[in-house]
Amino acid sequence: MLNLKSVYATSVNFVRYLLFYSVIGIAIGLASGLFLVSLKNISEFHLTHAWLIYFLPFGGLLIGFIYEKSNSEVAKGNNLILESYQKYQHIPILMAPIVLITTLLTHFFGGSAGREGTAVQMGVSLADFLSSTFKIFKTNKKTIILTGIASGFASVFGTPITGIFFAFELVCFSNVALLAVLPTIYTAYIAYFTVEILGIHHTNYTLINFPNIDFYSIFWTVIVSVVFGITALLFSNNLHFWNHFFKKIIAFAPFRPFVGGLVLLGLFLILDVKFQGLGIEYIQKAFVQKANNQDFILKLLLTGLTLGSGFKGGEVTPLFFVGATLGSCLSVFVPLPLSFLAALGFVSVFAGATHTPIACSIMAIEMFGFPIAFFALLSCYIAYLFSGKTGIYTSQLICNQHYKIIKK
Repeated sequence: MLNLKSVYATSVNFVRYLLFYSVIGIAIGLASGLFLVSLKNISEFHLTHAWLIYFLPFGGLLIGFIYEKSNSEVAKGNNLILESYQKYQHIPILMAPIVLITTLLTHFFGGSAGREGTAVQMGVSLADFLSSTFKIFKTNKKTIILTGIASGFASVFGTPITGIFFAFELVCFSNVALLAVLPTIYTAYIAYFTVEILGIHHTNYTLINFPNIDFYSIFWTVIVSVVFGITALLFSNNLHFWNHFFKKIIAFAPFRPFVGGLVLLGLFLILDVKFQGLGIEYIQKAFVQKANNQDFILKLLLTGLTLGSGFKGGEVTPLFFVGATLGSCLSVFVPLPLSFLAALGFVSVFAGATHTPIACSIMAIEMFGFPIAFFALLSCYIAYLFSGKTGIYTSQLICNQHYKIIKK
């Protein structure tokens, strides 16, 4: 006999959780929309007011003091999120406004940084706050964090499937309960559609030519993928080097981005403006014309110095810049289409630095179309294998002993 009370209770719980995860998705989508619009306006303002670069050290000092006066744990950024996932820890709600403001300050004054880290941190912070407000059980803490990561990524880059797999892969599929899968998928799409409804457009990249799948193209794909993996390793090591360097020589944390800002100011006065901010325009150019040979390494160094000294922002867009310009440069030596190599570099350096080859392969499909699927999967995994033991996130779990393959 059908138990009506049981059916009613189940229905109520279903509606309750559906509404709850809808609120999370909409809230993160709105936050990402605010961030994207603000970042666009600030980036454009900086480009038309070049003199702002002279105040970069003071912007760094302000960022340093903001974090000094806030919860010290918040400064860990994405590493705090990964630690919280492993230990069921609370994510401070202060993380969302602080990382938003400090990222905008970094771009306002011309620091070389991205936006993914900001979106993920805002997403997880908001999701955790809402879960506490709605009194969701502690056993769902991992689910809440996964929804925040996926929704933040999906809404900022316009790639919902990538955002979902990025969340799972970032935690190495560690203790991902089956019950966490549907909420993560649902909130990622809600956040994505929220940004779409707001009329905020994501960046498009031109990819015209795909090679045939044959021995010739596979051989060259393997070769360039090794280069992408080594570049990802250099990016991660450079970032960690500057982080440890500034902590070692400067005890007072707010002075680190100030000193870093002075060094960056000197370098930016010598180098091209393309290395300031996101550099999206130059990523797009890399798909249609050969980039300068030094562009990828300079962006790599300047991003490490920016983030390592204490400025805030993501690493992913700079990784796109590094990968796309490197792939573009390799077109001189590798007999494959320029836009195709730029696309492979775009996703493969990202895959190696974040240890998320599945998500990055899916990103290639979402952004460039299904014909790139085979090459993207091959390239992302090879880059991942050659990217070293530790990526840009020091608190990330090591999924396997892939680095031992290189030693054998």
